[in-house]
Amino acid sequence: MSIADLRKDYSRASLSELETAADPIDQFAIWFDEAAKAQIPEHNAMSVATVGPDGRPSSRIVLIKQFDRDGFTWFTNYDSRKGRDVESNPYVALLFHWVELERQVRIEGRITRVAAEESDAYFFSRPLGSQLGAIASNQSQAVADRETLEQQFETTKRQFGEHPVRPAHWGGYRVIPDRIEFWQGRPSRMHDRVLYTRTDGEQWQRRRLQP
Repeated sequence: MSIADLRKDYSRASLSELETAADPIDQFAIWFDEAAKAQIPEHNAMSVATVGPDGRPSSRIVLIKQFDRDGFTWFTNYDSRKGRDVESNPYVALLFHWVELERQVRIEGRITRVAAEESDAYFFSRPLGSQLGAIASNQSQAVADRETLEQQFETTKRQFGEHPVRPAHWGGYRVIPDRIEFWQGRPSRMHDRVLYTRTDGEQWQRRRLQP
């Protein structure tokens, strides 16, 4: 079978703009909880798309660590490629894809760093190995081989032992959304799409889009 012949007709559920929550964060919480109950592997995984100073887009999968009225938060190395991208262009796009539920959520907005205290709290909640790895790795930088990387980790372990210090180049980002779209697969590619657009302050406009 050719790739062009691969297809699936979606029929699990429907999505009406009249039945969705007035606030998209509430609607996201409903879907996120349903993804968890469906035992979807790593339902907290999302694609983060950034654009660099040269105009080239880049995307990667990261794990969300918190969402609320303030935005969507995750943690990473500020000196990584995505960190360098957002320093020049503070607008990003997030994507959750829960294939088992035939659902997507697309989020767009402005990104900002979280407070140092918040980064500290999460950093020290991580397993010790993850803390040491955040210190040892120069994320997105070239390395000669795996052995060199392992040596960096061992050097970091000897230096810090069981008492690492959060490096200044590692911390949290929060995306403050202004567009959130909920996509539900439907038969004949006539999918349901409900878009929320921030209009003024905390107010949201909700409307249906054609598939």
